Amino acid sequence: MLEVLRRVIQEVNGARTLEAALSTMVRRIRKAMQTDVCSFYLFDRELESLVLMETIGLRTQAVGRVVLPLGEGLVGMVAQRSEPLNLEDARAHPHFRYFEATGEERYSSFLGVPIIHQRLMLGVLVVQQAEKRRYDDEDEAFLVTMAAQLAGVLAHALATGNLTRPALPGGQAMFKGVAASPGIAMGQAVVITPPADLNSVPDLIPSDQEFEIARLKEAIAQTRQEIRAAAERLANRISAQELALFDVYQQMLGEAALAEEVERRIREGQWAPGALADVVRRHVQYLERVDDDYLRERAADIRDLGRRVLGHLQQDTPTTPETYPDNAILVGDEISVAMLGEVPKGKLKGLVSVRGSSTSHVAIVARAMGIPTVLGMVDLPLPRLNGAPVVLDGHRGRLFVRPAPELQARYASFIAEEQALSDLLEHEQDLPSETPDGYHVPLMVNTGLAVDAATLLKSRIGGVGLYRTEVPFMIAERFPGEKEQMRMYREQLEGFAPLPVVMRTLDIGGDKDLPYFPIEEANPFLGWRGMRVTLDHPEVLMVQLRAMLRASHGIDNLYVLFPMITNVEELDEAVKLLDRAILELGEEGIAVRRPLVGVMIEVPATIYQMDALAKRVDFFSVGSNDLTQYLLAVDRNNPRVSSLYDAMHPALLGALVELSQDAQRLGKPISLCGELAGDPSGALLLMAMGFSSLSMNAPSLPKVRAAIRRVPLTDAKTLLREIMALDTPAQVRELLNRRMDEWQLAHLLPPRD
Repeated sequence: MLEVLRRVIQEVNGARTLEAALSTMVRRIRKAMQTDVCSFYLFDRELESLVLMETIGLRTQAVGRVVLPLGEGLVGMVAQRSEPLNLEDARAHPHFRYFEATGEERYSSFLGVPIIHQRLMLGVLVVQQAEKRRYDDEDEAFLVTMAAQLAGVLAHALATGNLTRPALPGGQAMFKGVAASPGIAMGQAVVITPPADLNSVPDLIPSDQEFEIARLKEAIAQTRQEIRAAAERLANRISAQELALFDVYQQMLGEAALAEEVERRIREGQWAPGALADVVRRHVQYLERVDDDYLRERAADIRDLGRRVLGHLQQDTPTTPETYPDNAILVGDEISVAMLGEVPKGKLKGLVSVRGSSTSHVAIVARAMGIPTVLGMVDLPLPRLNGAPVVLDGHRGRLFVRPAPELQARYASFIAEEQALSDLLEHEQDLPSETPDGYHVPLMVNTGLAVDAATLLKSRIGGVGLYRTEVPFMIAERFPGEKEQMRMYREQLEGFAPLPVVMRTLDIGGDKDLPYFPIEEANPFLGWRGMRVTLDHPEVLMVQLRAMLRASHGIDNLYVLFPMITNVEELDEAVKLLDRAILELGEEGIAVRRPLVGVMIEVPATIYQMDALAKRVDFFSVGSNDLTQYLLAVDRNNPRVSSLYDAMHPALLGALVELSQDAQRLGKPISLCGELAGDPSGALLLMAMGFSSLSMNAPSLPKVRAAIRRVPLTDAKTLLREIMALDTPAQVRELLNRRMDEWQLAHLLPPRD
């Protein structure tokens, strides 16, 4: 049966059209199961009904005409319950419904299984037989497996508009990925294909090795120029350190080891394209084996560069479009930073990629440019998407392909409202973030790259609540030295002085790793990360602490934050190293003040150690993103489970209330940095809980400020009491949305379903 299953799946996946795939499938299944009928019913979400789309055994004139509302008949029952139904005598079942058009009165036995894709009901697969027969476990398992395989084919067909039956209006499809940069975009899909295929280069013996080496160098030089031109086109749209990501590409191209390795392969008897492909594939395969998000992204960079150089070697015409539509949504298997620079200014509206995570280079640049981006969209049917109208929802990680007019109109109104709201809120951004009843909530900003618009932000914020020091480390090719780090930190401290700047020590591991410091682990989020790494490598932490302290000399607005603390001993050890750095600098003639020290609350264990921690630190900072992830045991970068990641989970809200109460009891300020702080409704709850300050990405400031300025603290506390009595995230969100509507603040929230 396994061999039969393999052959059926192969034929279905190889079909040129959906109709051909369905026809092949029902015929092959009928034959394999030695039954009389095999039919496929598609679930039409607009009609809330199942439509007979293909059959072998029933009358063909019934196709497209038989429509069953959800829950009606045996097929409707299978769809409603989302579970198989196996009957020896179908006509005796109380849910049986007879359709004269099908001619199914001859059939007694019935086996139906649901077709489900990412929790969405797509249809039902049915087999029937004239004689009474109870399909056995092997039959049922075979049909369930076929339904699971068909789910992916159907999802692709929905996206490409291949469902053209009259009973199926629109052909709209929706795909889910990981939201990497917020915002909404409507436009035309532009599918980007690689400039060359590294896997299809033949092996050839060169007749002139020197000629091959010369043309390799020329191809590298041309690729360098391409990257340089792309960087120049983006120079005025992103900051200096984000622009430094292009330097990473240039460094890769300029690395002697890589070029020498390709040259050596040429001298061993391989022509230039083959030598390049061999070397690039070897490096990529090595990096992809490492269980580490950042290193996998570096593999993507190397693959992109290899394809570009190969394209020049093969003198292929570029695969990037000659012209771009005014509303281009770039779609590809992998989108690189260099690809962004190839789109003319003003035409790039959004990014969608099958691969990638929220920490990839392209995600960093997209956020800086304010371009809605969704990555990790694993089920995207790339070959047939080019030119399709799409709507990209970067808030919720969704792509709608061939959207229905109603959905287009709804998202167009969202975009118009966003722009109108931005214009409306701009005038109050220099006003205090204070409630109508006089309660002040300091708003801080999260940073990680260059000091972007520090002059503009300074009048609007209470300081930098989180400076992510690992970001400059991530875009370098080695550990930055003490002087190099000092210059970066000095720029931050001076740029925001006299406001406080909270600098988190190096937080790598999990989803943030360094290409020159690989961490190979089966479960990186629960492994060697944060302080666990830097305490094991005090030489790295000491250099960083010394650089921070030297940078703060004479400015004195530095706050030091230690991440991923699990127990008190880790904190004691970190504080000892800080004190030692202060002592060393004093001995070198640099007298620095001891900065205020904080601990990041992101591991659930710290919730129960607040008293002990408070004896050792000056402030607390809650990392709500990781705390949510650890409390709920959900990897939010995994598109298959990211829907379970919910910052409104009652367990998390309860933990936050407890943390705030403990901090107040202990007399320590407590801030929160994370996506919850940047959500206007979440910010109101945090304000009611008593958090000392909220830190968020700069684009979130206007809406959060607007919410705080319009809701009295007393009303927010009443809302919090009501929220804490609820049992599910759905109930929490429903009440939050209702209150935001009543307060006329719904326009501050992302679009709702």
